[in-house]
Amino acid sequence: MNKITQLFNIKYPIIQGGMIWCSGWELASAVSNAGGLGLIGAGSMQPDTLRQHIKKCKKATNNPFGVNVPLLYSQTDEIIDLLIEEGIKIVFTSAGNPAKYTSRFKENEITVVHVVANKKFALKAQSAGVDAIVAEGFEAGGHNGMEETTTLVMIPMLSEIIDIPIIAAGGIASGNSMYAVMALGAEGVQIGSLFASSLESSAHQNFKDAIVNSVDGDTKLLFKKIVPVRLLKNKFQEKVVEAENKNASKDELAKLLGRGRAQLGMFEGNLEEGELEIGQVAVLINNIQPINKIIEKLIDEYNSTTTYMTGIRF
Repeated sequence: MNKITQLFNIKYPIIQGGMIWCSGWELASAVSNAGGLGLIGAGSMQPDTLRQHIKKCKKATNNPFGVNVPLLYSQTDEIIDLLIEEGIKIVFTSAGNPAKYTSRFKENEITVVHVVANKKFALKAQSAGVDAIVAEGFEAGGHNGMEETTTLVMIPMLSEIIDIPIIAAGGIASGNSMYAVMALGAEGVQIGSLFASSLESSAHQNFKDAIVNSVDGDTKLLFKKIVPVRLLKNKFQEKVVEAENKNASKDELAKLLGRGRAQLGMFEGNLEEGELEIGQVAVLINNIQPINKIIEKLIDEYNSTTTYMTGIRF
């Protein structure tokens, strides 16, 4: 056991990212049943829908699971009321100020983790009283950091100044990479893209196939004037690149993005005009597998790497 498995009472220090349009109750319960920590992604759910997913997840697993809550939506207060009412004991927050809600979570005996992408917000999250942080590198999909700091730089940087456990995210899709970030100071990993392409992910099959078929260079970090996000290559991504090359304003980019673009691509499967959020590590994902097989492989690779590295001396 380590600090993360103890904190969440789980078998393996593997956390599932709370990805919009991918992280329903089926994925969350599958990860928890396989020994990790599953997260329901509240970012793409109305409160009533989230409540249904929580209730289904409770029936599908007896193991701990949590909810990821992006703090940038207008319904955040309602979502938090719902989580407390449903007795959720693990919450991951992202895309907002961790100081705003952490005290309320702690008053209700909820374990709180905040996602950060730089030193400033890591220190801010620690000061706010969170129990751990997710340090998300430039490689990751979804909301990303302006600084473009890679995971292998961020983990050792933060491990020197942060006293609470660090969970590494971004570019992790194998037991080897899990070993690497833990050797640099992380206590666990958060995995998004690999789980987004899993059998239990609620993403559309078209999106899963696009992940498997992607090649290096297909993803780009875009929308830095709004909220940085890494997008898979398609017609919409090309439009965004063209707009940004012309120095489009924040308002112009917001208009181009519109509403429901991520749902269109990731959930409804429109591979041309939809927003396809995915990490650079998509290039390493070659097939669609069930979660139990994915986690089994991660642990086998991690243990094999540990055995191999133990025998190396210079």
